[in-house]
Amino acid sequence: MSTPRPAAASVRADANRRRILDVAVTELLRDPDASMDQIARAAGVVRRTVYGHFPSRDALVGAIVDRAIEAVESAHAEGRAGAENPAEAVAGSLLAVWEVADRYRLLLSLAQRSVTMEGIRERLGAVHASGMEVFQRGLDDGTFASPLPPKALSYVLEGVLFAVMEAVNDGVLEAEEAGRSTAITFLTAAGLPASKATELVAGVAARRLGPS
Repeated sequence: MSTPRPAAASVRADANRRRILDVAVTELLRDPDASMDQIARAAGVVRRTVYGHFPSRDALVGAIVDRAIEAVESAHAEGRAGAENPAEAVAGSLLAVWEVADRYRLLLSLAQRSVTMEGIRERLGAVHASGMEVFQRGLDDGTFASPLPPKALSYVLEGVLFAVMEAVNDGVLEAEEAGRSTAITFLTAAGLPASKATELVAGVAARRLGPS
């Protein structure tokens, strides 16, 4: 039997890794205490294969967090594209980011046990930097009115998003309304009147849906 060529072996290894991650998300959403053995069986691979890609359960969860962060970065950029002002950029970004956050929110407590909030914040550095630039523009042109500097506002935004995720997980808020609620809550915290924030978010959400 011939030995697989390095390129073919690499492609297969990458495919196995992606499959393990896909299955791990599904299994951990179903059972946050799912073992590496359970994940291996669900992925149709042996336990050794899982450990070959992820040396520990924490490493596997960390890889899932990395995947989620990549999706958040992409959604953040897509959501603010074409915005006419800082408030629209924030609303569009949050609505887009919530679609990603909603897929991973049930893994929040699991991720927080494996990855510190400081670690998550560090991995979201590019998103924070981009957000702070928007907050600064909004403060400079009067869109936002807050005693907080841009970096502190980014902490407020992060806190609101994670709090809303927990609220949905605990059943006190419907997931379908959470994205809009997050955007409205942050915009009002940044100084917009609640009525204006609500109207603006509704308009951005309608444009994201496109023609009916």
